[in-house]
Amino acid sequence: MKSVITLLGCLFAFNLCAQQDLLKPFENMNMRSIGPAVTSGRVTAIDVPETDENILYVGTASGGLWKTRDGGLTWEPLFDEQPVQGIGAVAVAPSNPDVIWAGTGEGNPRNSHTSGAGIFKSLDAGRTWQLMGLENTKTIHRVVIHPTATDVVFAGSPGSIWGPNPDRGVFKTTDGGKNWNKILFVNDSTGCADLVMDPRNPDKLFAAMWQYQRKPWIFNSGGAGSGLHMTLDGGKTWKKLTSKNGLPEGNLGRIGLAISPSNPDVVYALIESGKTGLYRSTDGGFSWSLVTTEQVDDRPFYYHEIYVDPANEHHLFYLHSTVSESIDGGKSWNTLLPYWGVHPDHHAMWISHSNPKFMVEGNDGGLNISRDGGKNWQFINNLPLGQFYHINVDNDTPYHVYGGMQDNGSWVGPGYVWHEDGIRDADWLEVAFGDGFDVVPNPEDSRFVYAMSQGGYLSHIDTETGRSDFIRPEAGDTQLRFNWNAGISDDPFNPYGLYYGSQFLHHSPDRGLTWDILSPDLTTNDSTKLKQHESGGLTIDATGAENHCTILCIAPDPKDARTIWVGTDDGNVQLTTNRGESWTN
Repeated sequence: MKSVITLLGCLFAFNLCAQQDLLKPFENMNMRSIGPAVTSGRVTAIDVPETDENILYVGTASGGLWKTRDGGLTWEPLFDEQPVQGIGAVAVAPSNPDVIWAGTGEGNPRNSHTSGAGIFKSLDAGRTWQLMGLENTKTIHRVVIHPTATDVVFAGSPGSIWGPNPDRGVFKTTDGGKNWNKILFVNDSTGCADLVMDPRNPDKLFAAMWQYQRKPWIFNSGGAGSGLHMTLDGGKTWKKLTSKNGLPEGNLGRIGLAISPSNPDVVYALIESGKTGLYRSTDGGFSWSLVTTEQVDDRPFYYHEIYVDPANEHHLFYLHSTVSESIDGGKSWNTLLPYWGVHPDHHAMWISHSNPKFMVEGNDGGLNISRDGGKNWQFINNLPLGQFYHINVDNDTPYHVYGGMQDNGSWVGPGYVWHEDGIRDADWLEVAFGDGFDVVPNPEDSRFVYAMSQGGYLSHIDTETGRSDFIRPEAGDTQLRFNWNAGISDDPFNPYGLYYGSQFLHHSPDRGLTWDILSPDLTTNDSTKLKQHESGGLTIDATGAENHCTILCIAPDPKDARTIWVGTDDGNVQLTTNRGESWTN
């Protein structure tokens, strides 16, 4: 046994040394941003110290935490030296703007979610950070700080999105993060989706507990563990509010919460249930009544945020695919930000207490600021937050960089340029829309590229004329399954050739005009994992994100046209050495 351990130790040391040798040529190289600056990426959390509203803190899904001191003209990254870049919550201490807390791990559990590594604290307005525990929570969606005691902090964690874990629920520290107590826990598949504090009474909080689970092939929102809880003693005891208090019966899903700052007796709860609805309390949360079930049920697993105008208890904002506004306490809604107003899919908002017309809003496309109550918005185009799924390059001089981003299309831009003012927005070209994934240039003529969007939609694009031809393979009456992020590869032996993956391996010799199928179903074809039409739980969300038993990667041998490797999302590695006549798993 000792010799086996020694051998493993030697192999590990050898592998580590090999990696260090491979990285040595790059150790003196610095990263540089090349764009595209015309788009940004998902913003998940916003906070602003009321003492200086030129200072904004912005947390992002996978781009770290950022700060501006001049209202968004310039930005500095605060988390580049930290071990994680997914931010779920950021909070400025009301009594000391130098104290900042950042909870890591996005609380919106989509399939491209980024997990976290605990909660961090800064005592110098973000210059330096210290990890303060909760490493096993995986996600922290809310951080609430006591209004006068900076060492008293509450953290709400939805927990791991991929499976049960006990480190979820509501946590509290009274010593600045040295020690944490789990003050509200339901079960290992139920976490905290929202957490709000009564502005008049810091011992009174509401916690929205959410039972949910994501697997690669399905998502389920809702269960007996979900519910709305209230504490009046700082979390020592909690009362679960039920249908006896006016809330809906049956299993609940995600709940969004908001307390009116101008009248804290008014509390709102946006509750996913058999019929998702907006509920309102006018007695501080002890009793509730249904306001409406209309226009408040858009994809609650991904966004279920509601905000109240600090000066008007009847003025509400509902964040979802668009942003809706109500001026009558939620009875009726109008669209404040239409689908094409600013980027869709909205996740975070901050509204000034001293001037409620000053609003900051975050979505899948970045950050927007309004200073006239939402009539006009400024897009902040200098936050480099694009979430690239893949990167590719061509053989041009200067070479070009290709890639597709989450909800921000597929792009091509230069790695460097000849003109002296550097890479500009005009040097970048969007070649396809939607969620962008792999972009594959023709190896002999980069004028032509292949680009895909979610669910296997594939196009062949002429970047000079802008012509785009839809070329996704079809197979008669056979229903093809394409991954959200489907497998693709050029053909090393044919500049017009392309490989593409559904459950089968497809090959086109002519830029997608015609297709051949080179394989049987290479996946497990597990029927229990092919129920994407049922995905979502209480609210069906069948967008194709959970498509499973599909080909995820394709690697043709560059020296042998008959040898092709294929990997599937359900665990198969398939090999043919005779160009598809037979396959070995």
